Amino acid sequence: MTQNSSMSNVLPPVELRTPRASEREEMLAGKLYNPADPELTAMREKAGDLCTRFNALSRTDHAARAAVLGELLPGHGEDLDVMGPVFFDYGCHTTIGDRVFANFNFTVLDCAPVTIGDDVLFGPNVSLLPPMHPLRFQDRNVRKRPDGSSYDYEYGRPITIGSNCWFGGNVTVLGGVTIGEGCVIGAGAVVTHDIPPHTIAVGNPAHVLREITEADASALQEYAR
Repeated sequence: MTQNSSMSNVLPPVELRTPRASEREEMLAGKLYNPADPELTAMREKAGDLCTRFNALSRTDHAARAAVLGELLPGHGEDLDVMGPVFFDYGCHTTIGDRVFANFNFTVLDCAPVTIGDDVLFGPNVSLLPPMHPLRFQDRNVRKRPDGSSYDYEYGRPITIGSNCWFGGNVTVLGGVTIGEGCVIGAGAVVTHDIPPHTIAVGNPAHVLREITEADASALQEYAR
């Protein structure tokens, strides 16, 4: 048996420190928190109901769709265009700039702040995933209280996306990542680290392929003729 595996069997499961702030405050501060907290559970249920309502609306019912998005995403800017279906954990912890477009199956698990700039395009099946779970199963697994109720612990890391970015289909962005202004994230990329501004990033894990320069405009000239 290795030293690491021995230690994982000896160390007791982690428990939350006391005293502490509300679970929502601890969550938004990036601390370990209990997602089974009644306030957080009620917020997720409300967001889930709003997502269900939005996803069930006709694409032509623009007023109703805008009203639901306004309630789900009170921090969104002007001219938000969402195809749906959408899936948000909370919605209220996500800030979205102006003229943002999200294609089918946009998923945001905003247990930590998610900040999206202006003029960002999301292809289908893009997921923004702040939640983190402990690596040791002893700390991660669901537990039982004396009253029989279940709980577990997790934490979150914020995601920040600069303005003027384009995300291809099936991109996943993990918590703790900042993507600079003017980036293109290639289809299928899994973004685990920060991406500098005005670059193309591809792969799993995503890596910078190259910078975007004025030379990239020349390729479009043929289409404009």
